[in-house]
Amino acid sequence: MPIRSAVPPRVLTVAGSDSGGGAGIQADLKTMLALGVHGMSVLTAVTAQNSVGVQGAWELPVEAVRAQYRSVVDDIGVQAVKTGMLSSAALVETVAALLADTDAPVVVDPVGVSKHGDPLLAAEALDSVRTKLLPVATVATPNLDEVAQLTGVTVTDEPGMRLAAAGMLAYGPRWVVIKGGHLPGEAVDLLTDGDEEHWLRAPRHDNRHTHGTGCTLASAIASGLARGEDVPAAVRAAKAYVTGAIAAGFPLGGGIGPVDHGWLTRTPH
Repeated sequence: MPIRSAVPPRVLTVAGSDSGGGAGIQADLKTMLALGVHGMSVLTAVTAQNSVGVQGAWELPVEAVRAQYRSVVDDIGVQAVKTGMLSSAALVETVAALLADTDAPVVVDPVGVSKHGDPLLAAEALDSVRTKLLPVATVATPNLDEVAQLTGVTVTDEPGMRLAAAGMLAYGPRWVVIKGGHLPGEAVDLLTDGDEEHWLRAPRHDNRHTHGTGCTLASAIASGLARGEDVPAAVRAAKAYVTGAIAAGFPLGGGIGPVDHGWLTRTPH
């Protein structure tokens, strides 16, 4: 076998671990592999988590998070960074400072609660997300619950998504994707930078096994940006990938199963 010399684009995820393998860094790395980039990780927290909920969470020390980040970025380098569960104000501010010093696009998934409603971000960390993390984001990807947490805007329809986007953009990200997956009807997301608007629509699949969708979308966007795509192209491709992963989601345990990150490898082209 010839030795491969070309180095794939490199993407770093800064997030928590999901022991059940459906979300968190496990979902991020699976997504990155599926989309042809080299995934690397900075672990921020360890969770005891399965298909029915989060039974425990243990945050890593700030020093451990900073050391992991510097170890990867200073030696290997990155073409994009994705953030997920950051849990505390100290971690949010540490990671925001590291990102501000890194010359790569940043996708911020402002994780607030798990799919099962378990809190994954301390209430006192919300202001740090608003004032430190979102200003360094190339793209922020909040769901409707996270929008309400961060902006106070409760979204019940598509016009509300536009208001939510304005509220999020006021904190400084260059682009925002308002994920409308919790609304009835088709699965619609709004991507905007305040000037351009892209409404991304997909059929809603009758499949409750959707654990990890937020992590997967953000990682797919980061993968596209690392490959050199512009933001609208990266988000459109990520939406298509996640839609396929939801359609192929499978039961696991007694609760909500994961999306299928490997669906592309099992789909005829």
